[in-house]
Amino acid sequence: MTTPHPLLGLDAVSFAYPHGPDVLHDVQLRIERGDAVALLGANGSGKSTLMKLMAGALQPQRGQVLIDAAPAAYDRAGRNRARSVIQLVLQEPDDQIFGVSVRADVSYGPTNQGLSEEEIAARVEWAMERAEITDLAERVPQQLSYGQRKRVSLAGALAMRPRVLLLDEPTAGLDPAGSAQLLRTLALLRAEGTAIVLSTHDVNLAYAFADTAAVLTGGVVRSGACAEIMTDTELIEQARLELPWAPLVSRALGRDVLTAADVLAQPDR
Repeated sequence: MTTPHPLLGLDAVSFAYPHGPDVLHDVQLRIERGDAVALLGANGSGKSTLMKLMAGALQPQRGQVLIDAAPAAYDRAGRNRARSVIQLVLQEPDDQIFGVSVRADVSYGPTNQGLSEEEIAARVEWAMERAEITDLAERVPQQLSYGQRKRVSLAGALAMRPRVLLLDEPTAGLDPAGSAQLLRTLALLRAEGTAIVLSTHDVNLAYAFADTAAVLTGGVVRSGACAEIMTDTELIEQARLELPWAPLVSRALGRDVLTAADVLAQPDR
């Protein structure tokens, strides 16, 4: 449901790295409670930059990022406020994991918020349960598999109890079982009201999970309903992506184009 003040909004945001052209130009985007949004684009299209802008880690040259209806601030207090609402999970888990144990790593964020020991413990247990890593709590993160480490980095973000969760290429490097496990977690979080934003070039993942798609091409973002945006052949080709399989199969069979809800509702084969 659209509200007057989104949890996260980008209003005419433009960004360029020093001495370079705009990476992103005049971006308009709004994220509501419980939204599932896919950011799509080829490698180098600006997806990771956009995610960092949304998380408050980068400051736009023009335009404004709104966090819970208030303009983002980029001093220490502003960044702490952003982290209390929004958490970004990077593509490479080793860029975020540094605890001596899984439990210690997941505890890091809440501990630095000055919470009570009881609240920290409750958050950590909840986050590990959501990420399905409770059995790994006392393990050394560096001794875990790549997929397990990705779940540890996810749990670290969840322990901050964000209302918006940003994930940069979350299924990269995962096998099908690992991807399915991640999607189960994200679906549960979304049902609890967390807004989920996936940055990916996997069009089938995006089509199956998201309601809204935002396609990046030439520094410009075009967003709308997933079923509409991701069946726009011209836009998808311009972004150097491929059409997802679901609408292609639907058309070949002469059926109405499947939506994300239709895909998720299909019985297991």
